[in-house]
Amino acid sequence: MTLVDLLSLRHGSSGILPLADEEVSLRGHRLHRGEGEHGSPAGRALQGQPVSHFVSWFVPQPPEVEGVRPPVDATQPNPNQVEFDNLYLDMNGIIHPCTHPEDKPAPKNEDEMMVAIFECIDRLFNIVRPRKLLYMAIDGVAPRAKMNQQRSRRFRASKESAEKIETMARLREEVTSTGAYLPPEKPKESHFDSNCITPGTPFMDRLSRCLQYYVHERLNNNPAWRNIKVILSDANAPGEGEHKIMDYIRRQRAQPDHDPNTQHVLCGADADLIMLGLATHEPNFTIIREEFKPNKPRPCDLCRQMGHEMADCTGAPKPFADGDEYVADDAPVFGDEVKYIWVRLSVLREYLRRDLQMPNLPFPYDFERAIDDWVFMCFFVGNDFLPHLPSLEIRENAIDRLVRLYKDAVYKTGVRQSVHYCQFLIKFMSVLSHLVGLLD
Repeated sequence: MTLVDLLSLRHGSSGILPLADEEVSLRGHRLHRGEGEHGSPAGRALQGQPVSHFVSWFVPQPPEVEGVRPPVDATQPNPNQVEFDNLYLDMNGIIHPCTHPEDKPAPKNEDEMMVAIFECIDRLFNIVRPRKLLYMAIDGVAPRAKMNQQRSRRFRASKESAEKIETMARLREEVTSTGAYLPPEKPKESHFDSNCITPGTPFMDRLSRCLQYYVHERLNNNPAWRNIKVILSDANAPGEGEHKIMDYIRRQRAQPDHDPNTQHVLCGADADLIMLGLATHEPNFTIIREEFKPNKPRPCDLCRQMGHEMADCTGAPKPFADGDEYVADDAPVFGDEVKYIWVRLSVLREYLRRDLQMPNLPFPYDFERAIDDWVFMCFFVGNDFLPHLPSLEIRENAIDRLVRLYKDAVYKTGVRQSVHYCQFLIKFMSVLSHLVGLLD
């Protein structure tokens, strides 16, 4: 069964629709190719809970029939007690885990990859249930600064992979020389090269076509999609996905009919999304992301048993008899759904309002400008475009230290950053360089 059969698409015998360069009309909707609190006390109390737990508190989970859940009616009111207007998807955060997952079997072919991507979009859509807009943005050609950062990461990953293979071979020889047993090495299998998730590759072109089919099918057959506008910005449009989303939001804010009470939801895993969301100054901005589970235990790469690192491996128990299959601890547990959490920027803004408060200033205090200053200061701890300063580590309370320096610089200069930017920046950098000199 092909991907087209799975989607039940009927768009003619040719299989591919002719698409205009700028936009395609979809029954009154537009598909662009180049557009780059909770009121209840219980809702406020559950802000940090996983979405699946939050939803199940309001609505019981539907029963499963032979392992298959009934479809969710996304036209019904949102069980999270908030009706969201716009949903923005940073698609690269969906494409990577769907094409080469870490905790479940990898897809066998591209058809399974595409279906996994569609299922992930469907699940996010059913959780958020947007009423006006769905914006899907894929990373296009990145700026030169991002290219430099990405190139260094890929070279470093390749070097670390080669070093790990050499270390494993050396440790395997040392362990087996002592008479200990180690299971045979896993056979080398063809695997998906994630480097093809790059603008300009044939894979990204096929993904764009499949997403266009997916949008057509949902608009025609899913009632929850009929009254929303869908925008797909694929890899042909330059710029990173989150930056294309932010550019769209800023342009909408400039429109005379913009509703300031619009509820925005942005899905993505990058920490930069928090900074970008704050920089929009939208009062109702929420980020939905996968639940982060730190320090997840991993088996030893040599004996495939849990409880120790590869450098401390002393071998594994032998099978009971020749020909018995070796039983390892690295078999992943399948079937667990990815859980999502809300990051409510309205709550974060209130915390920042308290932390950035500066009384007795010689000018009127503007909290929105203070937010811009805070986002600017966070650039010093690094992002996708800039490396962090050597003496500033988030794990070592670098952001709190920067806030103290910021307040000191504001009081010493007596001017706002947005009014006399150069004067303020010179003073701030002098204070920061003095701190760096003390730390070094």
